[in-house]
Amino acid sequence: MSSTTLGQSSKRVEVLGLPIDCVTMDQCLSRIEEMIAGPDSNIVVTADASGAVIAQSDQEYADIVRRATLVTPDSNGVVWAANRQGAGLKERVTGVDIVERVCRLSADKGYRLVFLGSEPGVTDIAAENMRLRYPGCNIVGTRHGYFPSESDEVVAAEIAEFKPDVLFVAMGIPRQEKFIAKTLSIIKPKVAIGVGGSFDVFSGRAKRAPMVIQKLKLEWLWRTLLNPKKFSKAKTLPVFAWMVMRGK
Repeated sequence: MSSTTLGQSSKRVEVLGLPIDCVTMDQCLSRIEEMIAGPDSNIVVTADASGAVIAQSDQEYADIVRRATLVTPDSNGVVWAANRQGAGLKERVTGVDIVERVCRLSADKGYRLVFLGSEPGVTDIAAENMRLRYPGCNIVGTRHGYFPSESDEVVAAEIAEFKPDVLFVAMGIPRQEKFIAKTLSIIKPKVAIGVGGSFDVFSGRAKRAPMVIQKLKLEWLWRTLLNPKKFSKAKTLPVFAWMVMRGK
């Protein structure tokens, strides 16, 4: 299965050597629906600043991003860096928002969704909450993400039985993207998307920042204060900014 068969219908810019599609959320959803209607499997990457930094020393991950059909600007840092290249972006297109909007579409159009990732139990709760929020949301399968990479093909064979239109994988960067790339030909979803901590949010285990915090572009600080384990991710932000300013 090819992950790049759809034509590029949006402007692209490069941030630290990675492609970023200049799309709004509505444009992203339109592209995803085109992928679902098409014959092939596609990878969608939600690109944030930490991922861009990781890509500088992880060639496998960088190559996956470059091969993806669609790469969305997931973080304010990426939006800022892309706009330095003339992208004209006015909003982030985040994994958690994509999951919610696709669940809403599924309730209307019956798209088959699978949730894979997070800790045991969390994914099931997230799925049930989305079914309650959007009655008719067609989440056909769930599975936790706590398994070694040596079991990727076995898990992929299990997921393939659900015949998903859209596979959401929440294992963190770059594990989720590497799982998707490794197993795309086994699962054969129309769309596979890495969505980080989205299931933690939808299960109620984690809380999104209030809208005022999001508008102030301080959601990263909110997450770090609530969960100090995220400090390792937050500390990549100044590294990312330095790399962009240096023109690496």
